[in-house]
Amino acid sequence: MQAFSIEQPGNPNSLFLKKRASITPGAREVLVRIRANSLNYRDLLILRGDTFNVRPGLIPLSDGTGDIVAVGDRVTRAKIGDRIAATFFPRWIGGRVRPGYISEQRGSDVDGLLCSHAVISEEEIVHLPAHLSFAEAATLPCAALTAWSALTGPVPVIAGDTVLIQGSGGVSLFALQFAKLFGARVIATTSSADKAERLKELGADDVINYKDTPDWEFAVRKRTGGLGADHIVEVGGLGTLTRSLKASAVGGQIALIGRLTKVEDFDPSALSQSVSTVRRITVGSRDGFDAMNRAIAAQQLRPVISRSFPYSKAMDAFRAFESRSHVGKIVIEHE
Repeated sequence: MQAFSIEQPGNPNSLFLKKRASITPGAREVLVRIRANSLNYRDLLILRGDTFNVRPGLIPLSDGTGDIVAVGDRVTRAKIGDRIAATFFPRWIGGRVRPGYISEQRGSDVDGLLCSHAVISEEEIVHLPAHLSFAEAATLPCAALTAWSALTGPVPVIAGDTVLIQGSGGVSLFALQFAKLFGARVIATTSSADKAERLKELGADDVINYKDTPDWEFAVRKRTGGLGADHIVEVGGLGTLTRSLKASAVGGQIALIGRLTKVEDFDPSALSQSVSTVRRITVGSRDGFDAMNRAIAAQQLRPVISRSFPYSKAMDAFRAFESRSHVGKIVIEHE
């Protein structure tokens, strides 16, 4: 077995590929040959040592797909040859999120999947949509499920709703794809004319350049006839939440996901003046992952991949991700 590990947490240059002892699955576990991974913003934070405290020797990355090469003698949910992904939260099978479910997160609290093989509990595996490659499916466990949870919560998106997405990262693009699948109108914000054109190609009905229009919340209201957006996928965090609250419709739903901006930019008075629901999103459960995959399979939806790197060049993938020049997911494919 081989695995990349972070040898010195906080040192972004301490990601090394090392040989490890062979592993075998327990009675209710499967051994997976990892075929592809994808990167998320949290993976970059973990590598840099920002906000996450991880142990030396941690294998990073929450997202990975592969095929099962061995099974324990009591496994009933899978067989050798099945194409699978692991869940972000190994303990969260279904239902409401509980403290015990989120105490372990793959790639931070427990080892991730930037490795040649991994032993995974049969309870957390999810079978892949048949039409997707390993690389395409590797984009699903974190970003796609987060977007799915954001739009299918207590007040789900319905046809005719307006959905506002921010930027062109993985969560935002999946939210765009899912919103169009549900028959919604999508308004996107971006800072780049090139990215604006790409967002339109992917289905965005309207795009606002927030560098040209820094008060984009008023532009959203104007382009919705003064009503505001019914659903907002808030990836900026508290720093852009003030603008999202002002852009939201009465009774609107704001899915709070990211933390890309400064907390001090938040104006608490905007919350008391809004008639919106703000809901914090924590990726999702295995049952939610299965439901999302059924929708992806039924509609033959394909994730947007920006660039692919070979397994041996994993550090180059991190550097490309950090440049923030991509539109869509950055993936790593194993040789």
